[in-house]
Amino acid sequence: MISRIDLRGTALPEGGALRDLLPRAEFDVEAALEKVRPICEDVRHRGTAALIEYAEKFDGVRLERVRVPAEALKDALEHLDPQVRAALEESIRRARTVHRAQRRTAHTTQVVPGGSVTEKWVPVGRVGLYAPGGRSVYPSSVIMNVVPAQEAGVGSIALASPPQADFGGLPHPTILAACALLGVDEVYAVGGAQAVAMFAYGTEGPDGCAPANMVTGPGNVWVAAAKRYFTGRIGIDTEAGPTEIAVLADDTADPVHVAADLISQAEHDPLAAAVLVTDSLALAEAVEKELEPQVAATKHIEDRIKPALAGRQSAIVLVGSIEDGLKVVDAYGAEHLEIQTADAAAVADRVTNAGAIFVGPWAPVSLGDYCAGSNHVLPTGGCACHSSGLSVQSFLRGIHIVDYTRDALAEVTHHVVTLAEAEDLPAHGAALKARFDWKVPQQ
Repeated sequence: MISRIDLRGTALPEGGALRDLLPRAEFDVEAALEKVRPICEDVRHRGTAALIEYAEKFDGVRLERVRVPAEALKDALEHLDPQVRAALEESIRRARTVHRAQRRTAHTTQVVPGGSVTEKWVPVGRVGLYAPGGRSVYPSSVIMNVVPAQEAGVGSIALASPPQADFGGLPHPTILAACALLGVDEVYAVGGAQAVAMFAYGTEGPDGCAPANMVTGPGNVWVAAAKRYFTGRIGIDTEAGPTEIAVLADDTADPVHVAADLISQAEHDPLAAAVLVTDSLALAEAVEKELEPQVAATKHIEDRIKPALAGRQSAIVLVGSIEDGLKVVDAYGAEHLEIQTADAAAVADRVTNAGAIFVGPWAPVSLGDYCAGSNHVLPTGGCACHSSGLSVQSFLRGIHIVDYTRDALAEVTHHVVTLAEAEDLPAHGAALKARFDWKVPQQ
C-alpha cells in the first residue's frame, strides 16, 4: 500500500541530492500555466460574462449572477447545523487568539543623533480570498484566510468559492455560513483560475468585483497556475500544491496514531503526500500492518486514500538514527510535520524547515487543520525552506520612514559621496552636495 525508501547504512547526501531521494508529488504548474492564460485574459476582456460561461463549462451550472446575495449568506447561517456552528465558532475564537498576537506596531530606531528610521506596518488595502470546492468543502479554509486578514486590519475583503450544482449555483452553504459568521458579505460563486483573474483584473457592473491587491487561499493546480500568471500584478501567499504530512517517529510512537495521521491527509486528494521517517524497522512494519484495517474502515478509499498512499509522493523512509531523520525532514520541508519521538519538544526545536510542527502524540495535524489556533494555509512542495504559512504578517507591508536633521545628514555626506562614486553614480552624491558648501573632509 505504501513504498519504502531505505537510507540506512550509508552517509546521507547533502542539499539537493538528499531532496532528490525523497518522495514528492508531480505538480506541473508550468504546464497548467499555458492553459489558464487564455482563461485569465478572457476574464480581463469580458468580465462577468466570461465568469458565467466558465461556471457552466467547468462547474455545470448556469448562473444569472456571480455575486452571492446577502439573503443567501443569512439563510445559510440560519440553517447551519448547531454543532457545526459551535465548532466553527470555536475555531474562529482560537484562530483570533493566535493571530491577534501577531499584530505589529511601529518601531523607531535612533541611528545617530538627529537621524532615525521608523518602520510602520500598513495593511493591504483589498484582498481576494479563495476557498476551494470540488472533492470536499472547506469552511476551515475560510477561517484560516479571513481571520489573519481581519486581524491585520485589511479594510476590504472578498471571497470566491466555486458554484455548486447541488445548491442552485451557490457555493456550498457551509462556506457561506462561515462567511456570515466572520462578517464577510462580499462573496462570489466563482472557482478556479477565473476567480484569481476576477480578483486581479476586477469586473464591472452592478455585481462587479473591484480589483484586489492580493489573493490568498489554497486551490488546485489551475489556481496555483493563475497565481503564478498574475505574480507582479497582485501579491499572492503561495502556489499551493497537494497537501503533505511527514511524521518523524522512533520506537516510542504508537503505530495506530501514526497510521491514522498518514491516512488523515491522504483523504484530501490522490496526490496528497504521506511520509513516515523512522529509525525503527519495527515501527515501520507495525504502521504498514495498521494501515490495512484503518484504510478499509474509512471513506474515500479508492478515489483518494489508496492512490495517495501508493503514489510516488508517499513512502516510509528508514534512517539510521533520529539525527539522520532530522536531516531528512529538513530536506523534505513538509507542509505539516509531526514529531512522535522521545523528548519530542527538544527534537521539534531542532527542525528548521516545516510549514507547521506538531509535537508529540496529542498534537495531530487534524488539530491544526481545524482548532489548534494555528493557520493551515502552509507552504507545500518543499517551499517551507524559504516560505511561511499564512499569518497577519502576510497582509501587512513594512514601510521605512527616514527622518534626518541637517547636522545628521552633514555628518554622513562624505560616506554617501564615496559610495556613490564607487558605484559610478555621481549624481547620487551630488544630491547631497547640493545641500551644503561641501568639500572633501580632511582625513
